[in-house]
Amino acid sequence: MSVLVNKDSKIIVQGFTGSEGTFHASQMIEYGTQVVGGVTPGKGGQTHLDKPVFNTVSEAVEAVGADTSIIFVPPAFAADAIMEAADAGIKVIITITEGIPVADMIKAYAYIQDRDCQLVGPNCPGVITPGEAKVGIMPGFVFKKGKVGIVSKSGTLTYEAADQVVREGLGITTAIGIGGDPIIGTTTKAALEMLIMDDETEAVVMIGEIGGQLEAEAANWYKASGSNKPVVGFIAGETAPAGRTMGHAGAIVGGSDDTAQAKKKIMRACGIHVVDSPAEIGKKVAEVLG
Repeated sequence: MSVLVNKDSKIIVQGFTGSEGTFHASQMIEYGTQVVGGVTPGKGGQTHLDKPVFNTVSEAVEAVGADTSIIFVPPAFAADAIMEAADAGIKVIITITEGIPVADMIKAYAYIQDRDCQLVGPNCPGVITPGEAKVGIMPGFVFKKGKVGIVSKSGTLTYEAADQVVREGLGITTAIGIGGDPIIGTTTKAALEMLIMDDETEAVVMIGEIGGQLEAEAANWYKASGSNKPVVGFIAGETAPAGRTMGHAGAIVGGSDDTAQAKKKIMRACGIHVVDSPAEIGKKVAEVLG
């Protein structure tokens, strides 16, 4: 059982005809992902990459049965794109766009709460279930099918962890890049929960960073769940100075609980196998599954 996306997912690309949308949609199609069309207002009725273009998401849902969307819409319009997808009945909304204003995301986040959909991102690399669907900007060749799930705030560390796990001969079930913005749809806890509940996933790699409480919430949930599936954790940003945003908009130490040291302490207390260097992730996963 994959998580969020699989070979049956029918994907549309919002911002389909723009340069980012075009490049990554072609990569997704080449990977074998079932891209059924795209949305660019004003260009409906055209074809692009041999797929139909629609003016609205609801038209795409009606015409091609889309259930998953990936958003490459510019920051000023991306929150509206999220709300439009939710309104049209899209079940999984993966938002790649970086730099969406926080005020816009507050509105979009509130809007989707009473709708039956799962938002991943924004400012994330997307989701991949190896061999089935790549809905994102990650390098597909790094990911091979296997039994380890990944949840990560960092795009590049997602790829690094996947590469190490694959080199250990274990492979990946689904990798979820949740994004590093202050307001995101799928939290570390929500992604961890999905992977722990997944029958094919035998271990999870959880990559976090300084700022916020997401990793602590996930660790506490894991401990309370009583799950015997091992979780390997890493927190980026150990040397970051307090009060300064580092890389991601959400990566800012606001208090003593937001530091890498504090998060690692909580994670260890909850039974997570914490590594101090990203170079140790693959070896630690092999060890805990050994």
